[in-house]
Amino acid sequence: MKKLLILFIAFALAFSTFACAKTTDGNNTVLKINEVTHSVFYAPFYVAIENGYFLEEGIEIELTNGGGSDASMAALLSGGADIALLGPETGIYTSLGGPKDKPVIFAQLTKRDGSFLMGRTPEEDFSWTGLTGKEIIAGRKGGSPAMSLEYALNKNGLYNGENVTLNFDVQFNLTTAAFESGTGDYVTVFEPTASELQRAGKGHIVASVGKESGEVPFTTFMTRESYLNKNTKIIDKFITALFKAFDYIEKNDAKTIAAAIKNSFPSASDVSLTDSINSYKNIDAWQKDMTMTPEAFERLKDVMRNANELDGDVLFDDLVKNERVIKMHE
Repeated sequence: MKKLLILFIAFALAFSTFACAKTTDGNNTVLKINEVTHSVFYAPFYVAIENGYFLEEGIEIELTNGGGSDASMAALLSGGADIALLGPETGIYTSLGGPKDKPVIFAQLTKRDGSFLMGRTPEEDFSWTGLTGKEIIAGRKGGSPAMSLEYALNKNGLYNGENVTLNFDVQFNLTTAAFESGTGDYVTVFEPTASELQRAGKGHIVASVGKESGEVPFTTFMTRESYLNKNTKIIDKFITALFKAFDYIEKNDAKTIAAAIKNSFPSASDVSLTDSINSYKNIDAWQKDMTMTPEAFERLKDVMRNANELDGDVLFDDLVKNERVIKMHE
């Protein structure tokens, strides 16, 4: 994971451009956002898009699915994206590589793993220890989902290569297809795909990984340090739109929220979207104040160390720039 990321970074820096925010003829600012994947897990972001909160702040969103944290980070560093929505562990890996214009975290969207463990049959009395001897498709080694899963398993006395097998060989955006084709006994899946698979009878949700692994920064908004320094007003407006979305989610039920983000998930059923929203509300998935704390940052590094994926150290103040979010609370 880390070696591959370094190659992506090297490529990105070779073709990097560091421009200020672009505006349209209508004087709106166009923000290019690269998301690591497309999931209801990021519902507040989609609410801000679909309810027009970004437009109210004079922002137009150009959204691209990176299909993995390495690609999203490469897009950010190269200037192909102004902002990336991805796991903070990628920011740590990148910072250890010492890029000249480093990525910085300016807001935290989610505070725990949003994936759900799916098996091939219903398990009303599921127990984590029941995974002994099983194979689980875990995603890419070193990524947040894989490390969070490993942390949850270790809490229950399960260790890869000893009494459980973690399959890290399947690309993140192909894990579901691999499971459907017969690979593994279990797989971790985000919403709304998890609910859609269950409704189709192709898998059964047995547990929330995030509920078991506990609170840890999981998805963040990052930009380049130079972009943050040159575009503080735009970042403030971006954050304001997100706060409006969080307020909307707080005041509305899952069915209403599902209807609001339907255009972002045209192939998902209304029932699956509603179930997905309820799933994430039930596990308290979202970081409503969007502020990462030093304590939470240390927990993230503990999870990374547990997975043997942290070779050095990155200080909180070197990567996390919460000033804009904190200012909004004043």
